[in-house]
Amino acid sequence: MKVYFIGAGPGDPELLTLKGKRLLGQAGYCLYAGSLVNKEILKYARPDAKKYNTHNMSLEEQVKIFKRARAKGEDVARLHTGDPALYGAIQEQMKALESLDIDYAVVPGVSSFLAAAASLKQELTLPGVSQTVILTRLGEKTPVPEKESLKTLAQARATLCLFLSARQLKKAVEELLPFYGADCPAAVIYKSTWKEEKIIRASLSELAQKASKEGIKKTALVIVGWVLARGSGPAAFERSRVYQSD
Repeated sequence: MKVYFIGAGPGDPELLTLKGKRLLGQAGYCLYAGSLVNKEILKYARPDAKKYNTHNMSLEEQVKIFKRARAKGEDVARLHTGDPALYGAIQEQMKALESLDIDYAVVPGVSSFLAAAASLKQELTLPGVSQTVILTRLGEKTPVPEKESLKTLAQARATLCLFLSARQLKKAVEELLPFYGADCPAAVIYKSTWKEEKIIRASLSELAQKASKEGIKKTALVIVGWVLARGSGPAAFERSRVYQSD
């Protein structure tokens, strides 16, 4: 018996990895974050698999299911949105499994920031513009260390991907403006790769207002940075040296 933490990807069922699909199809138990994981992915589960939506479940309740699966000798597919290594709350689950001597493995998935870049048809690292991507969030239920505040991270003016912060977009913009500037291009990508996907492009100073008009308050990723200018204005990028002729 083994528990598999599977990255379910950003939403599109076809972006589930082949390995994730195979393991989901053989597991007798399936736990999934119902508020985030596209339920269409569950069609890949074993027809007789016991499925549990973890949206309102505590860690202790999930551990009981892991124990039940062990007693039955069945594998568990634990689906997490995007890639489980980012804001997946899997470390506490793995620690609990270790205390119970239950074997587990992690299967990576396509993170929403990569899906958002694909939806924007945008490279996030352009020579001469930015060679760094910052993945972060604003503190809410889960606090963010002061040394990782937006005001601190923004000083690098690198490409910034903001998770789990759509509800606080106005606050985020206020903290970023002094460093990126009012004209810096930005985007909000709502439910990237889902049928309901919506993309809002705007200058940083107008981003919060435009997102608010569309009613976007959750399930959205924010990207800020001059790479989004696609080479115009002060964001003219250099050709990659990889493909230059000698």
